[in-house]
Amino acid sequence: MALFLLGLVILFVGYFTYGKLVERQVEPDGRITPAVKLHDGVDYISLPHWKNMLIQLLNIAGVGPVIGVILGVKFGSIVFIIIPIGNIIAGATHDFLSGMMSLRNDGANLPFLIRANLGKVYYGIFSAFMAFLLLLVVAVFINVPAGLFAGMIPLKGVFWTSVVLIFVYYIAATLFPIDKIIGRAYPVFGALLVIGTFIIFVTLMIECAGNPSLLAESDAFRANMWNTENGHPIIPLLFVTISCGIISGFHATQSPIIARTMVSERQAKSSFYGMMVLEGVIAMIWAAAGLAIYNIFPEQMKESPTSVLIDITTYFLGSGIGAITVLGIIILAITSGDTAMRSLRLSMAEIAGISQKKIGSRLLLCMPIIVIVAILLWWSNTGKESFAQLWNYFAWGNQVLAASTLMAASVWLFRRRKNGLIAMVPGMFMMFIVLSYIIWISPTHGGPPGFGLDLEVSYALAIIFTLAISAWVWKRGHKSNPKNSKGDDNF
Repeated sequence: MALFLLGLVILFVGYFTYGKLVERQVEPDGRITPAVKLHDGVDYISLPHWKNMLIQLLNIAGVGPVIGVILGVKFGSIVFIIIPIGNIIAGATHDFLSGMMSLRNDGANLPFLIRANLGKVYYGIFSAFMAFLLLLVVAVFINVPAGLFAGMIPLKGVFWTSVVLIFVYYIAATLFPIDKIIGRAYPVFGALLVIGTFIIFVTLMIECAGNPSLLAESDAFRANMWNTENGHPIIPLLFVTISCGIISGFHATQSPIIARTMVSERQAKSSFYGMMVLEGVIAMIWAAAGLAIYNIFPEQMKESPTSVLIDITTYFLGSGIGAITVLGIIILAITSGDTAMRSLRLSMAEIAGISQKKIGSRLLLCMPIIVIVAILLWWSNTGKESFAQLWNYFAWGNQVLAASTLMAASVWLFRRRKNGLIAMVPGMFMMFIVLSYIIWISPTHGGPPGFGLDLEVSYALAIIFTLAISAWVWKRGHKSNPKNSKGDDNF
């Protein structure tokens, strides 16, 4: 209980202290924003600040801060400290800097920012990798909500009907101007998410007032919790399992969406840094609910996280309100999948130099996305193992994006004689996490194909590679700043 409350305090205090330190490095000011400068009525549109914040929250808050933490809390109550510290130092910093880089570069998407700061070679590899990851995101965020619908309505054909309806919605949200669907629906969806999580929090606190041990590690929990001895080393697995609550590279693909709809740079801290901190609060609450349910029903530690999610809502809220909350989680997943598909369209358009003002151009870029996602959906549902592989690749690929974005941000800051270490330190930590995971993981270790080396060897090799990459990033950041073609010369 104490660790949980301390973690919430860290998030609150961190926003006003460390968040202010990060803000000073980029100094948001009154310059004209892309929404005003490049208004096109489709992607560049001025929206109210409150609406931008809710759009950003729902863009970034996929199933990670719910499903991910229900899994991640199996590592123990230490997650109540790791989530907020990681969120403040790494995740919120990542989101804020990626958003500001986009704002200062006419709402540019992540591939452009990578090219401008890490070079053409890295950009080429990264762009292909990011496109692949976003395709996985779309497929995952169709699968998960459809599965939850099927769990709520156990009738034949519900799953595939849900898949089709969600996919059709994604296509519409990708093609139409942002203010027509996303701008109108997201405030309602955001309210459902915040209210549902708040109800869980209040109910959980009432339960814990009478039984504080619900948020402690019971003997039954310790007997089943994840640790190195049973094949679940906290490093690197925790930071791959809990992505969205701590740090998520996917967020950097979403930030340009509202960088194109903001009317003032001074809204950046609350829109980017603040919404990631709020996502950390959401993750903390669902992690606490997960720990409580594992203590009450230890057998649930062997069940799927979606099953545990339904048990949490039913136990704490009852079947009626619980079903509404699960519906909110379904919407949470859907509102990340639709903007992932939109972000992929925007990135492809930017790379190919195709204007998106006409719907025919948008449809042209969407057609291959639709075909590939359809194939991924078919493959991922041929068996449980296929979907597990899809999720695993999404999880570690997501953190490759996070490390790459922070590397680009550190170069961006260093070149302008700012404190690039605020991005470089968490970026290199995440690079170590990704490298050690890839070197260690294998089907023998309970994951997708990797190199499968011993954990100690994986750590050692990951450190060596990370140090080499750190030297490269440092060198690029301290070279003379090449002239930027999108008007970022004055920082």
